[in-house]
Amino acid sequence: MDLQQMRYVIAVAETRNFTRAAERCFVVQSALSHRIAGLERELGVKLFARTSRRVELTPAGEAFLPAARQSLEAAERAAAEAAAAVGVVRGRLAVGMIPTVAALDIPAALESFRERHPEVRVALRAGASNEMTVRVAAGDLDIAVLGLPEDDEPRGVRSRILARDRHVAVVPESHPLAGKARVSMRRLAEEVYVDFPVDSPGRIQSDRAFAAARLARDVAFEASELDLMVRIVRQGLAIALLPSAVAAGTAGIVTVPITDGPRRVEYLAWSEFNPTPATTAFLQILESAGRPLRA
Repeated sequence: MDLQQMRYVIAVAETRNFTRAAERCFVVQSALSHRIAGLERELGVKLFARTSRRVELTPAGEAFLPAARQSLEAAERAAAEAAAAVGVVRGRLAVGMIPTVAALDIPAALESFRERHPEVRVALRAGASNEMTVRVAAGDLDIAVLGLPEDDEPRGVRSRILARDRHVAVVPESHPLAGKARVSMRRLAEEVYVDFPVDSPGRIQSDRAFAAARLARDVAFEASELDLMVRIVRQGLAIALLPSAVAAGTAGIVTVPITDGPRRVEYLAWSEFNPTPATTAFLQILESAGRPLRA
């Protein structure tokens, strides 16, 4: 058994597809399949149940995967620590972000980071704030940009506020509210909505605002991707409540300020428990760009 075999197994487990896994690992599919088959023979178990159209982990594969990930991460961490000892930053940086991140220019920060540390591999992950907070605390993510309701804050991790923002109503250009200077929560309760999945931090911000106003609303569509939400609004199927910095300047929609609407706070979150050299270097990049992270 070797680390490359573990990489292949993890890639197949995450993509559920041998072809996509091979593309991710920059190897031909036949070589990847051959190495996984060799590992299965060595272990004496099948790691994947597969047909021409479907790939799933077997119970043995489910049991193998967590330890394989830990082994690979430990090996990569060992190599990164050795390189850092002589002033070279290597390894992996896992960055999580909400779909509606607005306070931090992630591509610009990564450009600066890449210029200084070209040997670091960066993994970008999108998700809900509550899930990413747990993953940062567990070490699965190194850094995450979160968006939480105004009276919440990240728990179990270090964090700094990046920005505060107020939600606006997002409507299609032909909507009766499109020309309004401001709209009340009571008027908005009459509309049909597209919003993030129930119980997600992005959804909770709006739900709390309507609950505080003792109003009910109809959320007919749920979506995890911002682009899909905007397309549903543009199509005239529903309206949305989104942070003003996220919705501003999007073609085909209009934003309307809300009287006593919900507020959102964006945080940068990270763990101070044994951070990798890449994590420390990325935090330094953000500090040099004017983000005070250790005050």
